[in-house]
Order: sequence, then C-alpha cells, then structure tokens
Amino acid sequence: MATSYMTQEGYKKLLEEINQLESVQRPAISRQIAEARDKGDLSENAEYDAAKEAQGLLEMKIAKMKDTLANARVIDESTLNTDSVQILNKVKIKNQNNGQVMTYMLVSESEANLKEGKLSVSTPIGQGLMGKKVGDTVQVKVPSGIIPFEIVDISI
Repeated sequence: MATSYMTQEGYKKLLEEINQLESVQRPAISRQIAEARDKGDLSENAEYDAAKEAQGLLEMKIAKMKDTLANARVIDESTLNTDSVQILNKVKIKNQNNGQVMTYMLVSESEANLKEGKLSVSTPIGQGLMGKKVGDTVQVKVPSGIIPFEIVDISI
C-alpha cells in the first residue's frame, strides 16, 4: 500500500476508531454469533450467517485501517510553508466560470471530508492545485468538462 500522509489529529482519530471497532463492535458481533449458534442447526440459521458475514466485514475494515495506519506518515506542521500549494495547506480558490470562492484544506485521502472543507490531494482539484502559487490559474478536468480556478490565497 502507498504511503498515506496525515495530520497528527487524523492519525489519532484513526487510532481511536480502530480501538472502538476492536473493543466494542468485535465483542458485540461475537455475542451475536454465540446467540445464533445456541439456537441450533447452523445449516439453516440465517441469523448465524448474517452475524458471520458482519464479522468478516468488520475484520476486513479493521485490517484495512491498520494497514493505512502502518503506512501513515504524520506530517510535521511546523515544516509547512505557503510559497506553493502542498498537503495540509488551506487554499482559497475562485471558480473563474461563476466567480464562486471556496476554501479547502488539502489532506490525505483517509482524512478527506467535504463537509469540514477537507479535500483529498488525490481528487482532480487537489492534484491540479499541488505545487501552484498564489495568482496561478489551474485548469481542472472534471466529469462535466474543464473548470478554471484561480489560486487566491494559501495559508496554514
């Protein structure tokens, strides 16, 4: 798996989520399996099959999250600068088609959350912004066409 860059906050959040899955959800599914097993014939027990499937999905999710954590590199925010766009920068951009101004923080894919204004560096907009400077115009290819964005401000 590729290296995943994240903030200290994102790393901590991922650790807490793994802990919650292992200490709360895993035992709950184990109890469901035990209860379903106690009901008798496993060959025709839909409750048992559902609980086993849920267990498999949970274990897969935990393994994927642990893999992300194992390949994570926490970025030292004190080394960031605002000369050009890089991960963990807040970038104010202006859509030159409609004049709309938006501000996004560029983060790793695992931390992306548009509701919080966190945009993944692997998205078309994120990729287009990386390495650019204030005043640059970026042509971003999206499914509906090409959108020109002007970089208005870069901050931390």
